[in-house]
Amino acid sequence: MSQSPSPTCPPVSVIVATRDRPALLAQALDAILAQDYPGPIECVVVYDRAEPDPGLARDDEHRRVIVISNDRTPGLAGARNTGALASSGTLLAFCDDDDVWLPGKLRAQADLLAERGAEVAVCGIVVLFDGKETERIADETALTVTELARRRVMEAHPSTVLVTRDAFLHRVGPVDEDIPGSYGEDYDWMLRAAATGPIVAVRKPLVRVLWGSQSFFQRDWRMVVDGLEYLAGKHPVLRADPRAAAKLMGRQAFALAAMGARRDARRLAWRTFRSNWRQPRSYLVFLMCAGLVRPEFLLRTAHSFGRGI
Repeated sequence: MSQSPSPTCPPVSVIVATRDRPALLAQALDAILAQDYPGPIECVVVYDRAEPDPGLARDDEHRRVIVISNDRTPGLAGARNTGALASSGTLLAFCDDDDVWLPGKLRAQADLLAERGAEVAVCGIVVLFDGKETERIADETALTVTELARRRVMEAHPSTVLVTRDAFLHRVGPVDEDIPGSYGEDYDWMLRAAATGPIVAVRKPLVRVLWGSQSFFQRDWRMVVDGLEYLAGKHPVLRADPRAAAKLMGRQAFALAAMGARRDARRLAWRTFRSNWRQPRSYLVFLMCAGLVRPEFLLRTAHSFGRGI
Protein backbone atom coordinates (compact mmCIF):
# COMPACT_ATOMS: atom_id res chain seq x y z
CA MET A 1 0.00 0.00 0.00
CA SER A 2 1.38 3.42 -0.93
CA GLN A 3 1.78 6.02 1.78
CA SER A 4 0.12 9.44 1.70
CA PRO A 5 2.48 12.27 0.79
CA SER A 6 4.03 14.16 3.69
CA PRO A 7 2.45 17.59 4.36
CA THR A 8 5.92 19.11 4.00
CA CYS A 9 6.52 17.27 0.69
CA PRO A 10 3.18 17.57 -1.13
CA PRO A 11 2.73 16.30 -4.69
CA VAL A 12 4.26 18.64 -7.28
CA SER A 13 3.21 19.01 -10.91
CA VAL A 14 5.84 20.45 -13.25
CA ILE A 15 4.58 22.02 -16.47
CA VAL A 16 7.03 21.81 -19.38
CA ALA A 17 5.93 23.58 -22.56
CA THR A 18 7.86 22.44 -25.61
CA ARG A 19 8.12 22.69 -29.36
CA ASP A 20 10.58 20.88 -31.64
CA ARG A 21 13.49 20.64 -29.18
CA PRO A 22 13.66 16.94 -28.24
CA ALA A 23 17.30 16.90 -27.07
CA LEU A 24 16.87 19.89 -24.77
CA LEU A 25 13.52 18.55 -23.55
CA ALA A 26 15.15 15.24 -22.58
CA GLN A 27 17.72 17.08 -20.45
CA ALA A 28 15.03 19.14 -18.74
CA LEU A 29 12.91 16.06 -17.95
CA ASP A 30 15.88 14.07 -16.63
CA ALA A 31 16.74 16.87 -14.21
CA ILE A 32 13.16 17.20 -12.99
CA LEU A 33 12.68 13.47 -12.43
CA ALA A 34 16.06 13.23 -10.65
CA GLN A 35 15.18 15.86 -8.03
CA ASP A 36 16.02 14.80 -4.47
CA TYR A 37 12.45 15.60 -3.45
CA PRO A 38 10.77 12.92 -1.28
CA GLY A 39 7.25 13.67 -2.51
CA PRO A 40 5.63 12.64 -5.81
CA ILE A 41 6.53 14.58 -8.97
CA GLU A 42 4.26 14.70 -11.99
CA CYS A 43 5.65 16.13 -15.24
CA VAL A 44 3.09 17.45 -17.70
CA VAL A 45 4.79 17.90 -21.08
CA VAL A 46 2.71 20.19 -23.29
CA TYR A 47 3.46 20.20 -27.01
CA ASP A 48 2.68 23.56 -28.58
CA ARG A 49 1.97 23.42 -32.33
CA ALA A 50 3.98 20.22 -32.59
CA GLU A 51 3.24 16.48 -32.64
CA PRO A 52 3.50 14.98 -29.12
CA ASP A 53 5.92 12.14 -28.43
CA PRO A 54 3.92 9.49 -26.53
CA GLY A 55 7.15 7.61 -25.86
CA LEU A 56 7.99 10.11 -23.11
CA ALA A 57 4.99 9.09 -21.00
CA ARG A 58 5.82 7.36 -17.74
CA ASP A 59 3.25 5.72 -15.47
CA ASP A 60 5.02 5.80 -12.14
CA GLU A 61 3.23 6.93 -9.01
CA HIS A 62 6.33 8.63 -7.62
CA ARG A 63 7.74 10.07 -10.87
CA ARG A 64 5.02 10.33 -13.52
CA VAL A 65 5.18 11.88 -17.01
CA ILE A 66 2.06 12.91 -18.94
CA VAL A 67 2.26 14.01 -22.58
CA ILE A 68 -0.49 16.25 -24.02
CA SER A 69 -1.08 18.89 -26.70
CA ASN A 70 -1.80 22.55 -26.12
CA ASP A 71 -5.55 22.85 -26.58
CA ARG A 72 -5.74 26.53 -25.73
CA THR A 73 -4.21 29.67 -27.28
CA PRO A 74 -1.06 28.79 -29.30
CA GLY A 75 2.11 29.92 -27.53
CA LEU A 76 3.66 29.78 -24.09
CA ALA A 77 0.70 31.22 -22.20
CA GLY A 78 -1.81 28.72 -23.56
CA ALA A 79 0.63 25.82 -23.22
CA ARG A 80 1.36 26.61 -19.58
CA ASN A 81 -2.33 26.93 -18.75
CA THR A 82 -3.13 23.70 -20.59
CA GLY A 83 -0.56 21.88 -18.48
CA ALA A 84 -1.65 23.45 -15.21
CA LEU A 85 -5.31 22.55 -15.79
CA ALA A 86 -4.38 18.96 -16.70
CA SER A 87 -2.18 18.52 -13.62
CA SER A 88 -3.04 17.18 -10.18
CA GLY A 89 -0.29 18.43 -7.86
CA THR A 90 -0.83 20.48 -4.71
CA LEU A 91 2.11 22.61 -5.85
CA LEU A 92 2.73 23.74 -9.43
CA ALA A 93 6.12 24.45 -10.99
CA PHE A 94 7.22 25.43 -14.47
CA CYS A 95 10.33 24.62 -16.45
CA ASP A 96 11.14 25.81 -19.96
CA ASP A 97 12.30 22.97 -22.20
CA ASP A 98 15.77 24.51 -22.59
CA ASP A 99 16.43 24.94 -18.86
CA VAL A 100 17.79 22.47 -16.31
CA TRP A 101 16.97 22.24 -12.60
CA LEU A 102 19.82 21.51 -10.19
CA PRO A 103 19.17 18.59 -7.79
CA GLY A 104 18.12 20.54 -4.66
CA LYS A 105 15.83 23.05 -6.36
CA LEU A 106 12.42 21.61 -5.61
CA ARG A 107 13.12 20.52 -2.04
CA ALA A 108 14.65 23.86 -1.03
CA GLN A 109 11.68 25.81 -2.38
CA ALA A 110 9.02 23.50 -0.93
CA ASP A 111 10.73 23.72 2.48
CA LEU A 112 10.82 27.52 2.23
CA LEU A 113 7.12 27.73 1.31
CA ALA A 114 6.21 25.58 4.32
CA GLU A 115 8.54 27.50 6.66
CA ARG A 116 7.30 30.95 5.64
CA GLY A 117 3.66 30.10 4.98
CA ALA A 118 4.00 31.63 1.52
CA GLU A 119 2.30 30.71 -1.75
CA VAL A 120 4.95 31.62 -4.34
CA ALA A 121 8.68 30.91 -4.32
CA VAL A 122 11.51 31.55 -6.78
CA CYS A 123 15.25 30.91 -6.68
CA GLY A 124 18.44 32.12 -8.30
CA ILE A 125 19.64 31.09 -11.75
CA VAL A 126 22.84 30.37 -13.63
CA VAL A 127 22.68 32.01 -17.07
CA LEU A 128 24.50 30.14 -19.85
CA PHE A 129 25.33 32.17 -22.93
CA ASP A 130 28.04 31.70 -25.52
CA GLY A 131 30.12 29.48 -23.23
CA LYS A 132 29.91 31.88 -20.28
CA GLU A 133 28.10 31.30 -16.98
CA THR A 134 26.65 34.13 -14.88
CA GLU A 135 24.97 33.66 -11.52
CA ARG A 136 21.90 35.75 -10.71
CA ILE A 137 20.69 35.51 -7.10
CA ALA A 138 17.05 36.30 -6.32
CA ASP A 139 16.53 38.99 -3.67
CA GLU A 140 13.16 39.15 -1.94
CA THR A 141 13.39 42.94 -1.55
CA ALA A 142 13.22 43.19 -5.36
CA LEU A 143 10.12 41.00 -5.61
CA THR A 144 7.56 43.69 -4.81
CA VAL A 145 5.21 45.27 -7.34
CA THR A 146 7.13 48.55 -7.35
CA GLU A 147 10.57 47.01 -7.71
CA LEU A 148 9.40 44.53 -10.34
CA ALA A 149 7.94 47.46 -12.27
CA ARG A 150 11.22 49.37 -12.06
CA ARG A 151 13.40 46.47 -13.15
CA ARG A 152 12.42 43.15 -14.64
CA VAL A 153 14.34 41.07 -12.03
CA MET A 154 15.39 38.43 -14.57
CA GLU A 155 16.50 36.05 -11.82
CA ALA A 156 12.79 35.56 -11.02
CA HIS A 157 12.67 33.39 -14.12
CA PRO A 158 9.54 31.32 -14.93
CA SER A 159 11.60 28.11 -14.62
CA THR A 160 12.20 28.99 -10.95
CA VAL A 161 8.55 29.45 -9.97
CA LEU A 162 6.89 27.15 -7.42
CA VAL A 163 3.32 28.11 -6.49
CA THR A 164 0.42 26.54 -4.64
CA ARG A 165 -2.25 25.24 -6.95
CA ASP A 166 -4.94 27.31 -5.26
CA ALA A 167 -2.97 30.53 -5.67
CA PHE A 168 -2.25 29.86 -9.35
CA LEU A 169 -5.84 29.04 -10.24
CA HIS A 170 -7.63 31.59 -8.05
CA ARG A 171 -5.70 34.34 -6.23
CA VAL A 172 -2.99 35.09 -8.78
CA GLY A 173 -4.78 33.50 -11.72
CA PRO A 174 -3.51 31.57 -14.74
CA VAL A 175 -1.16 32.97 -17.37
CA ASP A 176 -2.76 35.74 -19.45
CA GLU A 177 -3.40 34.36 -22.93
CA ASP A 178 -4.44 37.73 -24.39
CA ILE A 179 -0.93 39.24 -24.32
CA PRO A 180 0.24 39.70 -27.94
CA GLY A 181 2.42 36.73 -28.85
CA SER A 182 2.66 35.73 -25.17
CA TYR A 183 5.36 38.42 -24.90
CA GLY A 184 6.04 39.19 -21.23
CA GLU A 185 3.45 36.69 -19.94
CA ASP A 186 5.85 35.64 -17.17
CA TYR A 187 6.44 39.27 -16.17
CA ASP A 188 2.72 39.95 -16.05
CA TRP A 189 2.18 36.86 -13.89
CA MET A 190 4.98 37.86 -11.50
CA LEU A 191 3.51 41.36 -11.07
CA ARG A 192 0.15 39.82 -10.24
CA ALA A 193 1.73 37.35 -7.83
CA ALA A 194 3.57 40.15 -6.01
CA ALA A 195 0.27 42.02 -5.65
CA THR A 196 -1.35 39.07 -3.87
CA GLY A 197 1.33 38.54 -1.21
CA PRO A 198 5.05 38.13 -0.52
CA ILE A 199 7.18 36.13 -2.96
CA VAL A 200 9.88 34.19 -1.11
CA ALA A 201 13.23 33.31 -2.65
CA VAL A 202 15.90 30.68 -2.13
CA ARG A 203 19.12 32.64 -2.36
CA LYS A 204 20.95 30.04 -4.40
CA PRO A 205 21.27 29.53 -8.17
CA LEU A 206 19.28 26.33 -8.64
CA VAL A 207 18.25 26.54 -12.30
CA ARG A 208 20.56 26.59 -15.33
CA VAL A 209 19.00 28.88 -17.94
CA LEU A 210 20.09 28.63 -21.57
CA TRP A 211 20.00 32.26 -22.69
CA GLY A 212 19.23 33.35 -26.21
CA SER A 213 18.35 29.88 -27.53
CA GLN A 214 15.69 29.32 -30.17
CA SER A 215 12.43 30.67 -28.84
CA PHE A 216 8.79 29.78 -29.45
CA PHE A 217 8.67 32.73 -31.85
CA GLN A 218 11.15 34.54 -34.05
CA ARG A 219 12.13 37.99 -32.89
CA ASP A 220 9.13 40.15 -33.75
CA TRP A 221 9.82 43.72 -32.66
CA ARG A 222 6.28 44.92 -33.37
CA MET A 223 5.01 42.23 -31.05
CA VAL A 224 7.41 43.49 -28.37
CA VAL A 225 6.02 47.02 -28.71
CA ASP A 226 2.42 45.79 -28.63
CA GLY A 227 3.07 43.41 -25.74
CA LEU A 228 4.60 46.15 -23.61
CA GLU A 229 1.70 48.48 -24.43
CA TYR A 230 -0.73 45.78 -23.34
CA LEU A 231 1.12 45.33 -20.03
CA ALA A 232 1.15 49.09 -19.42
CA GLY A 233 -2.61 49.20 -19.84
CA LYS A 234 -3.06 46.32 -17.43
CA HIS A 235 -0.62 47.47 -14.71
CA PRO A 236 -0.96 51.23 -13.98
CA VAL A 237 2.28 51.23 -11.96
CA LEU A 238 4.21 50.79 -15.22
CA ARG A 239 3.13 54.29 -16.26
CA ALA A 240 2.70 55.95 -12.85
CA ASP A 241 6.20 55.32 -11.47
CA PRO A 242 8.77 57.47 -13.35
CA ARG A 243 11.50 54.82 -13.24
CA ALA A 244 9.10 52.11 -14.36
CA ALA A 245 7.73 54.31 -17.13
CA ALA A 246 11.24 55.09 -18.36
CA LYS A 247 12.13 51.41 -18.47
CA LEU A 248 8.96 50.56 -20.37
CA MET A 249 9.35 53.37 -22.91
CA GLY A 250 13.05 52.59 -23.30
CA ARG A 251 12.27 48.98 -24.18
CA GLN A 252 9.61 50.07 -26.66
CA ALA A 253 11.99 52.62 -28.20
CA PHE A 254 14.65 49.93 -28.57
CA ALA A 255 12.17 47.65 -30.37
CA LEU A 256 11.07 50.48 -32.66
CA ALA A 257 14.68 51.29 -33.55
CA ALA A 258 15.41 47.62 -34.17
CA MET A 259 12.52 47.39 -36.63
CA GLY A 260 13.68 50.51 -38.46
CA ALA A 261 11.06 52.97 -37.17
CA ARG A 262 13.72 55.52 -36.26
CA ARG A 263 11.51 58.62 -36.01
CA ASP A 264 9.16 56.95 -33.52
CA ALA A 265 12.13 55.44 -31.70
CA ARG A 266 13.83 58.83 -31.25
CA ARG A 267 10.60 60.43 -30.05
CA LEU A 268 10.09 57.71 -27.44
CA ALA A 269 13.75 57.80 -26.45
CA TRP A 270 13.42 61.54 -25.64
CA ARG A 271 10.38 60.76 -23.48
CA THR A 272 12.41 58.05 -21.78
CA PHE A 273 15.24 60.50 -21.12
CA ARG A 274 12.88 63.10 -19.65
CA SER A 275 11.24 60.51 -17.39
CA ASN A 276 14.57 59.21 -16.06
CA TRP A 277 17.86 60.42 -17.50
CA ARG A 278 19.64 57.48 -15.83
CA GLN A 279 17.75 54.98 -17.99
CA PRO A 280 20.47 53.63 -20.34
CA ARG A 281 18.08 52.44 -23.05
CA SER A 282 17.47 56.00 -24.24
CA TYR A 283 21.18 56.46 -25.02
CA LEU A 284 21.36 53.08 -26.75
CA VAL A 285 18.40 54.00 -28.94
CA PHE A 286 20.03 57.27 -30.01
CA LEU A 287 23.15 55.32 -31.00
CA MET A 288 21.06 52.81 -32.95
CA CYS A 289 19.12 55.55 -34.74
CA ALA A 290 22.42 57.19 -35.71
CA GLY A 291 23.55 53.91 -37.22
CA LEU A 292 26.48 53.62 -34.80
CA VAL A 293 25.51 50.28 -33.27
CA ARG A 294 23.29 47.38 -34.25
CA PRO A 295 20.57 45.87 -32.02
CA GLU A 296 22.07 42.38 -32.43
CA PHE A 297 25.34 43.58 -30.90
CA LEU A 298 23.55 45.19 -27.95
CA LEU A 299 21.43 42.09 -27.32
CA ARG A 300 24.45 39.84 -27.46
CA THR A 301 26.39 42.08 -25.08
CA ALA A 302 23.48 42.16 -22.60
CA HIS A 303 23.07 38.38 -22.80
CA SER A 304 26.79 37.90 -22.10
CA PHE A 305 26.19 39.52 -18.71
CA GLY A 306 23.06 37.45 -18.04
CA ARG A 307 20.74 40.31 -18.80
CA GLY A 308 18.22 41.34 -21.42
CA ILE A 309 17.26 44.57 -23.14
